[in-house]
This record gives sequence, C-alpha cells and structure tokens, in this order.
Amino acid sequence: MKLASLALAACCLLSAAVHAESLGSVDTAFKLIGPDHKVVVEAYDDPKVNGVTCYVSRAKTGGIAGGLGLAEDKAEASIACRQVGPISFPSPLKQQEEVFNQSLSILFKKLRIVRMVDQKRNALVYLTYSDKLIDGSPKNSVTAVAVDRATPIPLR
Repeated sequence: MKLASLALAACCLLSAAVHAESLGSVDTAFKLIGPDHKVVVEAYDDPKVNGVTCYVSRAKTGGIAGGLGLAEDKAEASIACRQVGPISFPSPLKQQEEVFNQSLSILFKKLRIVRMVDQKRNALVYLTYSDKLIDGSPKNSVTAVAVDRATPIPLR
C-alpha cells in the first residue's frame, strides 16, 4: 500500500512539473458544437535555470473532437524565452536537453522544447518543434536568452 501511495505521489509531482501555466487564448474559428479553434499562450519556467521563462503560442483544435481531447492539434508553435529574474544554475546543464514536452494528440504527437547551450556566446537557445511517431513536422521556432558574462553557464 505504501509503494502505491509513493508511486501516486511521484506521478502527481511529475505531472505538475510538465504542465504549462496557461496565460490566455484567442478564438480563431467559430464552432457551432464544442469549443472554438484557438491559439493558446502558455508559460514554462525552465526547471533547471532559475530566472528564465519560455512563452509558447500554439494552435488548439476545437469542435467536438477537440472538446473531448480526441483531436490532433496542428504542429505549429512559436516560442519566446526571456529572463524574468536573476539567472542562476542550481546544477550543471547538459549541452542539449529536452526541458518540456506536451501531448498534441491522444497518441504519438508531442510539442517539444529543447534547450541548447551556446557556450561561446554564453547564451541559452530554446527550440520548439513537434514530432509524431511516423511523420514529424519540420515547422519550428527558436529563441535565445543571453546570460551575463559574469555568470558562466556550467556544463556537465
């Protein structure tokens, strides 16, 4: 029983870390039944870099299937990451690492955000794209956050 409780607690913590904070949305197409098609804006705090938040806008499919969570969202997203406080690194970073992912369909399709370290320029580069089990999308967006030279980015 204790093991099941621990597993449930771990799942809750992991799911809380993965979800974005919704900031708002705009309707792009009216649907008579079910929610409208939307563009949503979400904020993701980088879990390994204090003081950096990524803002992602993406399409969200409406209609009956969208309302039930059965529709596949489009593989289109835009990203802007910004310094929102003092930047610090609790532990060294990998040169390249996926920091967030979010499901865009019931199966197989995910929106991914990858952080890359540009050590020469002391910057963090964030790339967003979507993948699908069989056929991913080349649509992507990239942004960078310059880190003060007085704060070198620690690498593993």
